[in-house]
Amino acid sequence: MADRSAADPTAVEPTVDVIIAVHSAARPIRRAVSSVLDGTREPVRVSVVCHNIGVDEIRANLAEVADDPRVRLLHLADGIPSPAGPFNHGLDAATAPFTAMLDSDDTLERGAIDSWMTLQRRDNADAVIQRFAFATGSPVRTPPARPFRTARLDGTRDRLAYRTRQHGLVSRERFGDVRLTPGLRTGEDVEQGLRIWFSGASISFDRAGPGYLIHLDEQDRTSASAKPVAEDFAFLDAVIDAPWFHALGLPQRESIAVKLLRTHVLDAAESRVTSGGLSAGDRDALRIVVRRILEASPTAIGVLGRRDGRIVDALATGRADAIALELARHRQYWRLGNVIAFAPWRSLAREAPLRFLAALAVTR
Repeated sequence: MADRSAADPTAVEPTVDVIIAVHSAARPIRRAVSSVLDGTREPVRVSVVCHNIGVDEIRANLAEVADDPRVRLLHLADGIPSPAGPFNHGLDAATAPFTAMLDSDDTLERGAIDSWMTLQRRDNADAVIQRFAFATGSPVRTPPARPFRTARLDGTRDRLAYRTRQHGLVSRERFGDVRLTPGLRTGEDVEQGLRIWFSGASISFDRAGPGYLIHLDEQDRTSASAKPVAEDFAFLDAVIDAPWFHALGLPQRESIAVKLLRTHVLDAAESRVTSGGLSAGDRDALRIVVRRILEASPTAIGVLGRRDGRIVDALATGRADAIALELARHRQYWRLGNVIAFAPWRSLAREAPLRFLAALAVTR
């Protein structure tokens, strides 16, 4: 008799638990789940966590996909508008050796999980970073790792802090206690990713395989809605106050701090200045945030570009009214002030603009 498990992945225990959280009947949940099931040879289970919404309503949206034995529907009614709750609920229910997370708006390319598991077995990896792309075909150039590096990635040398949540494979044996920060509407995934990247674990990067596709056709993505600055940075306590962060060396803390300043802080300031200006409350909140980051890594500001460094310094010293012109020009990389480091002698540092931009250019 033929081995049924070789042809039917539902006949064996899953090797990967994929968790999808859904909070609205408007989400294209059937598309997301189908993208995991279709063409995946690896034994997989998809846990759809119905968050503050009825299971029957989501089951109806899934249609015949709900009857696939590889799909299970879980329910969480916590009344909290945070994606952390349902994803953590799915992680708590997982039993497979590896977990992965998929947002209900997004999809996986055919064969993605099979490709990740092939890489995991080749490298005996504790985590596999997936390739990100927009559904339109444009690549997402994170993380800007060392060129061609696919195995034994390092949090600092491969700039892994720029990849926030780990949607790809995560070993439950190594990271079974790692969760998203409860209660946050945004930034709930920052500590989760950083704990993995800077753990010293074996991390591989599936640079060329089927990827994770980000769809922008949904208008109620929680990560895209405007929030107060203080709420945007509520995740900071979970990172800077964590024992694992204080156990890191100076280079690791600087790598994380530069990322927080370059993306989170500058993006928060830019979005608000271009949409009407920084309120007094936003200026106060950003001053506190920047000072906390620089207390954790005083050298981080020196690695930023000169213009970015001036913006961060202005935010830290309460001179935020003077940054509008600087923000308007800080992405114009043909300007010398955007590629020379704020501390010029550090212009060839790994996180300084010259090497950072070069790494982005070769990342696909």
